[in-house]
Amino acid sequence: MQVVVYGRQYKEQDHIHIQAVFDALHAEGFNTYIYTPYLKDIIHKIKFKGPYAPFDDHRDFKVHKIDFVIVLGGDGTMLNAVTLVRSSDVPMLGINLGRMGFLNNIEKTNIADAVRKLNNGMYQLEERSTLFLESTPGLFGDVNFALNDCTILKRDTSSMITVHTYINGDFLNSYWADGIVLATPTGSTGYSLSCGGPVIMPNSANFVLTPVAPHNLNVRPIVLSDDSVVSFEIEGRGENFICTMDSRFELIGTHHQLAVRKNDFTVKLVQLQDETFLKTIRGKLAWGSDIRN
Repeated sequence: MQVVVYGRQYKEQDHIHIQAVFDALHAEGFNTYIYTPYLKDIIHKIKFKGPYAPFDDHRDFKVHKIDFVIVLGGDGTMLNAVTLVRSSDVPMLGINLGRMGFLNNIEKTNIADAVRKLNNGMYQLEERSTLFLESTPGLFGDVNFALNDCTILKRDTSSMITVHTYINGDFLNSYWADGIVLATPTGSTGYSLSCGGPVIMPNSANFVLTPVAPHNLNVRPIVLSDDSVVSFEIEGRGENFICTMDSRFELIGTHHQLAVRKNDFTVKLVQLQDETFLKTIRGKLAWGSDIRN
């Protein structure tokens, strides 16, 4: 089998774990490609026991038959990896070298076992929906999609903004807030959760719309069907605001019109045997744990 190893930045404290990934891939007989910018960062620091080749960008998926992308880092690295994988349908496995690890849920101590399970077919694939942004003027070029969320946020003043929000063309509400988050089920455990939004099961076919620090205290998150088109118009005292798609951002103004819908492609995440979404959130959120002592 052939894999691409994707990472963003080499950190000395992660050396032993990065080395363990490549040692395990060699031991299990994988043909290994490495995302070119990451390869340049690690080439003189990691000892490769077998052959490897660079992998430049998303167009290489049409050249090479890749079975998996292995992502090394935190959840932010996984979100970046989505811009490489795009609509290629190649499953991704995340190894957590960061903090929380909702998406990159394989811990450092389980690297060898995870690679073994991958090689032996001991896994399931979860399809995760993504968002697609249509805007006038255009934003984000050809990466106007997101796995986690699309947000609109205030930027250059302390004043809140007003986000006029429509669902399928029907007026929903004018949110007076620091911003608003439209999240997929995958993104429901991210920024939306920290703003008081609910956790949504990955296969629930929903979006959640969560205001950020709303001025109206009776305004609460709302769960929508993911066949909805959610559009926004923005007002505020400042000239510029921020629109994000996952970890990427662009400046927008009151002249921008934004509409977000479910994307035409999904992203496949590898869930190894004995690793499930429920197990992950129980562990990460300490549900059912008595931490009083």
